[in-house]
Amino acid sequence: MKRFMDEDFLLHSEFAEDLYHEYAEKLPILDYHTHIPVRDIAENRVYHNLTEVLVDNPVARRLMRANGVKERFITGGEAPARERFQYFAESLARAAGNPLYTWVHLVLKRVFDCHYVLSGETADDVWSVCSEKFADGTMTVRSLLEQGNVEAVFTADHPEDNLKWHRQIREQGFPVKVLPVFHPDAALDIANPEWGNYMLYDLGQTAGVEISTMTEVREALAKRIAYFDSMGCRTADHAFPRIVYREAEEYELDDIVGRVINSKGAPTQEEVEKYQTAVLRFLGKKYAERGWVMQLHYGILRDMNSKMAAGLGSGAGFDCISASSDGEGLALLLDLLSREEALPKTVVSSMNPSDQVVIGSILGAFQTEDEGHLQLGPSWWINQTPLGIRAQLGYMASLGIIGTAIGFSTDARSALFWPRHEYYRRILCDVLASLVEEGLYPSDKDALGRLIRDVCYENTKKYFGI
Repeated sequence: MKRFMDEDFLLHSEFAEDLYHEYAEKLPILDYHTHIPVRDIAENRVYHNLTEVLVDNPVARRLMRANGVKERFITGGEAPARERFQYFAESLARAAGNPLYTWVHLVLKRVFDCHYVLSGETADDVWSVCSEKFADGTMTVRSLLEQGNVEAVFTADHPEDNLKWHRQIREQGFPVKVLPVFHPDAALDIANPEWGNYMLYDLGQTAGVEISTMTEVREALAKRIAYFDSMGCRTADHAFPRIVYREAEEYELDDIVGRVINSKGAPTQEEVEKYQTAVLRFLGKKYAERGWVMQLHYGILRDMNSKMAAGLGSGAGFDCISASSDGEGLALLLDLLSREEALPKTVVSSMNPSDQVVIGSILGAFQTEDEGHLQLGPSWWINQTPLGIRAQLGYMASLGIIGTAIGFSTDARSALFWPRHEYYRRILCDVLASLVEEGLYPSDKDALGRLIRDVCYENTKKYFGI
């Protein structure tokens, strides 16, 4: 029996322990998919208590709701931070097997040097120990990134953003690279009742383009891509319930854009698919021209509890898995871009774990002469468990080449994300060691060490041009 989260937790053999401690443990961290507010980094936000860093996120909120905690202690309001933390601690103690249980204790150990097991009974002691770290005002976003050996972190930015915080960070000479990510989801979401206003007054005005046709949609997006590129952007991210594909003539696209943007009728589902296909086709070409990486995330339904989301806003813990994709849309999109010699480096992830074998098989049909050009993305959100990570690595190994993988990203909301890379690296080393134990790979520590360094660091650095 292993001791709780000792130095070798998640490592099930001496060989796995050697791989992790000798090759993975001290590698710098590159996280290419986070939602850390860039303003927090630019202004070096100071964290004040454990509730800020452990409770105020969608995953913790879902856990507390599942334990029957009243909403005022989950999303705040007038409830004191210490009281909210108490309810969180009581909920966490009942969450055996939940990845949040491990993540929280990794943060306590690595960031706060706190070795209590968090529960309702120990919440006072944990709060007291960690409060000493907060007391002097040095628990800041930048200090945490540096403490975690983070070399680069990518943020989530909208096409209309002026990226002033990125410029400020660059001018200040902060040693951690903070890179913008182009998120054009709002421009793609033509079914949203607010799409017309967004295109006219956010994207259109920022780009200096009066949008009324498909050509002008492309022009506005192209201008913002050029601006983001000048600010160091090297990747774009897109999230969908499913990836669709339906070709259309230019006059059809003009009619769809003109009608919807002028509030003369909502688009049909077929029209939504035609418009989104045309936009993704254009974006893929632009990304390929600039050497950007296209990240595609699907299998997610946003804010499905409309009653709760209406009061608490988007991203409060009400997203769900979609099971509506058969992979055809993805395959047809990649085929189109491939035929047009415009297939960018692409990372594809699904919230639905059953999609991984489908994605892996499709990507294998479109690989190029560029090593690892198409990537089966890392386990996303609720799949960031030992089971989910092992499954993703298994599909990557069986359907592609694990040695070309680009490691892990956290989808994190705060600067305390970096211990989760340790979690991934431990599992990776254990998976590789198990291949040796089963006689499926030679006991070549040097070869596996190079592979581990590539997966956890070198491949990501090369792939995103960091």
